[in-house]
Amino acid sequence: MLMLEDNGYEDQTFEEGRSEDDNSFLFEKEDPKLRYLPFAVQQKQIIVTCNYEARRQGLYKLQKVTEARKRCPEAIIVLGEDLSPFRDASKENYNFLRRFAWSGKVERLGFDEVFIDVSDMVDYNLDMINPYTLHSSFFHLSRQDPTVGFEFDGRRISGHSVPAGTDPLLPRGLSSGFAVDEEHSTLYMRLLVGSHLAQYIRHQLEEHQGYSSTVSISTSKLMSKLVGNVNKPKAQTTLLPPYSSVGTSEGNVTQFLDSHDIGKIPGIGFKSAQRLRDHVLGRPAAFDAGLVYGGTKENVTVKDVRLSASMGFDLLEKLLGGPGFPKGLGLKVWGLINGVDDSEEDSYIKLDTMTAVDKELRMLSRSLLSRIRADLLCVVNDSEAPVKEAGAEDESPDSLPTRQWLAYPRTLRLTTRPRPPLNLDGIRSRTFNRISRSCDMPSLVLNLSSSIEELSERLVQGTLIPLFHKLHPEKSGWVLTLMNLCATNISLTATNVRDGAGQDISKMFRRQENIVKNWKVEDGTDVATINTGLEGGDKPNLEAAGAADPEPGAFTDCVADRNGASDFQNSLDSSGEDNDIWQSDEDTSHIEDICKTCGFPVPIFATAAHDRFHKLPD
Repeated sequence: MLMLEDNGYEDQTFEEGRSEDDNSFLFEKEDPKLRYLPFAVQQKQIIVTCNYEARRQGLYKLQKVTEARKRCPEAIIVLGEDLSPFRDASKENYNFLRRFAWSGKVERLGFDEVFIDVSDMVDYNLDMINPYTLHSSFFHLSRQDPTVGFEFDGRRISGHSVPAGTDPLLPRGLSSGFAVDEEHSTLYMRLLVGSHLAQYIRHQLEEHQGYSSTVSISTSKLMSKLVGNVNKPKAQTTLLPPYSSVGTSEGNVTQFLDSHDIGKIPGIGFKSAQRLRDHVLGRPAAFDAGLVYGGTKENVTVKDVRLSASMGFDLLEKLLGGPGFPKGLGLKVWGLINGVDDSEEDSYIKLDTMTAVDKELRMLSRSLLSRIRADLLCVVNDSEAPVKEAGAEDESPDSLPTRQWLAYPRTLRLTTRPRPPLNLDGIRSRTFNRISRSCDMPSLVLNLSSSIEELSERLVQGTLIPLFHKLHPEKSGWVLTLMNLCATNISLTATNVRDGAGQDISKMFRRQENIVKNWKVEDGTDVATINTGLEGGDKPNLEAAGAADPEPGAFTDCVADRNGASDFQNSLDSSGEDNDIWQSDEDTSHIEDICKTCGFPVPIFATAAHDRFHKLPD
């Protein structure tokens, strides 16, 4: 993994806990003498970047302009509100660097940073190296033409290394502080070959584009990003093995990460870093009021967080979870502070073929289906499951946890952002306009018996491709710079809270059989059996159930009439004595009275209003 940064803009380095960027490269390119003078770029009332000479005199990013002028009165500060030149230069350099990647896995980060996955190039050239002539090795830049490439010394790393001073010669062994084994030797040779490719790309960028750069070489984006900050400007650094622990010694990845402030780790945002600092310190961390966005005064390192009591991904999930934070953040942060970053290069820049669109839709649909299941499904509590008889064997379907939808997505929306065509002057207008089409969410999305892969295939073919053709009826000619898939119009299902779309009565029906089994009366059941047939001769507690003992005759008649369970109302008066009066639940709203004025039948509850109607003046 190579990460290249064009020295001058968005060139990040870490000094005294501050992240400093330098966006002055265009000005220095137009006027080279500015490179040797303290020079800064201003947006609003803030310094957004400055060159290395200005940094040496105390200027830094996000510094107020008034403070910068006090700190360095001779500094040249210019306005940099128009970012168009930076964007154009960034795209030009990106397209230049893409030509060196066989795999096409090239990702642009910001204006100046570019990740390049050169694993396939390194593996190919590693197989071609002659171990007996390492000092005159040849790097092949083309599989088809073996003459295209450059010579390099395959005995040592090109440029700087971390840890510093541990650059052993091969093939005599890795003798400078780490163990000799096949795994570390192979990794070392891969990094060595990659470092020489990085040096070649740096020289080509400066020769053809006119920009110097800083390069870092490692096996992940996380480590490449951090290692590149060690030696700046116009240098390159390789993180040497071993990456994992050897015996009682920590690997170089852990040792390198442990010294960094937790807020400087890519992927850990400002709020997450605040929560981690507060947890380690046991109180809110103090911040430097001199910085616009606040800079920490108290340095809480990755090691402090990693070795704090009971620290793990489960504790991190509790600390970092909550509204506004994605699920699984604890596991991700735990991986980052241990040097684990499995993210791949995102080389998605444009979509201009149906093959690319189909591939993107499949990826988006799988992600959406996974997110729907993660956020809208819950496992039914075991206490709400059907009550089983004692001694009954568990059947495989019943033994599995039951999942229930908390809400249903009703609408599926597909959004794209087409790139506008070139204007007559050859310039393309910059636009962020998006277009979208929606449809009813297919019911197959709620199918839990099928795998996500199977549902994704059906969703793409049956819904998303037709929806895309409605957005872009042309068979070709469109170029998309963004595609988004969204589930909207979320509707709560039946729940036990009033916010739900309905009350969940399923729990009542599941428990009903167990609750009313002592009161169930079936055809042919002897009344005496109900009173005396219970175990131990106990009589059911009718009063506890809100019922009074009726007379035997009335009870028998009720059983004969209803052919099933009997319902009784408690007819006790306030004195507690049984008045022996049956309460009727019949609806009396149909009883009517005859109006004496007009002779029409009127319901009893409406007679007063009807009389007032007749008294109204004509």
